[in-house]
Amino acid sequence: MYEPIRTKSVHTPVGSADFPHRSREEELDIQLAGHLGALLAVTDELRGLSPSADLDAAAERLARQVSRLRGGRPPVRTSAGVHEPQLVALHERAHALAGRALVVAASRADTAAAILAAERMDAHTAAIAGARELAPH
Repeated sequence: MYEPIRTKSVHTPVGSADFPHRSREEELDIQLAGHLGALLAVTDELRGLSPSADLDAAAERLARQVSRLRGGRPPVRTSAGVHEPQLVALHERAHALAGRALVVAASRADTAAAILAAERMDAHTAAIAGARELAPH
């Protein structure tokens, strides 16, 4: 009378699924690489607007960390034309991304990434303060 169920039950235990699972460490590596990759993209954009040795060094260090977290694969970087966004807004976005990276790096006890993220937060805080001092009141 009734047709038999041909799909797996939604109540099947998680461990019996047919797809691979990642460990917590792997998930944190993916998150941290994503945050650092986003921070690298903003850093590259800032470098296009106001080149500096500090931003060049930071971009290189970020690229190395992203590569390390992605198993040696280098991050994708674009050199698209900069469309003159507000410098302060970019520094604020970079500061927020560095903060997110710091939280994930601390939770996975990645000292190198945590130090880099904290340094970038400090640098962007200083840049924001400097830009606001120069802004007309």
